[in-house]
Amino acid sequence: MSLELNFIFHFIDSVFLQGDFFGLSKGPLGSADPVIKGLIPSSIAMVGFAILLNLFNSAIRRKLVDQAKLKRIMKETRAWQKERMAAFRAKDQEKIAELNKKSAYMNKMSMEMMQMNMRPMMITFIPLILIFYFVLPVLFSYTVALSPISLNIIPGNFFHLTCDASQIDDKICHQENELYFWAWYFLASIAFSGIIMKLTKTTMDIT
Repeated sequence: MSLELNFIFHFIDSVFLQGDFFGLSKGPLGSADPVIKGLIPSSIAMVGFAILLNLFNSAIRRKLVDQAKLKRIMKETRAWQKERMAAFRAKDQEKIAELNKKSAYMNKMSMEMMQMNMRPMMITFIPLILIFYFVLPVLFSYTVALSPISLNIIPGNFFHLTCDASQIDDKICHQENELYFWAWYFLASIAFSGIIMKLTKTTMDIT
């Protein structure tokens, strides 16, 4: 799974979800009178948006990142890290000293790899934020899918993927375990991003 996709999704789903986004949104994302109505149409449409945005990310990544060079750097740095770890475990001081001589070079390669992964993110991040906060809330209700079980596995009240019994108010949450639209988008994105990156050959795998 792409490093910058993970960063974007985790950023979106850990900050400014049901609160105030720089004074631009109040309360949970979604609309009381959405354009797309009904649980099934909303669920399917949200999956479609997740696929389209993943395709957009992959297209930008394919355009800006030299995949062959990235995989070569990843393979080289991982091999060095593996060899260094083995030397530490074996307490082979001679080998450790030899490998440490390449530390500066490997750090440079790691920094270059990070920059290559960050480059497409800098282009896709702003459009994704604009779509997420100004387009999707108009199109979808507050909740668009129903989970058979609660997905609120993270302690605290900030990060809720599904409505709990105390949140049922017939305005935002109508029944227990309804998924907020951003949670359904997040889950759909995670589900399809790996497949899309395989198809577009933008995966982070080095094999």
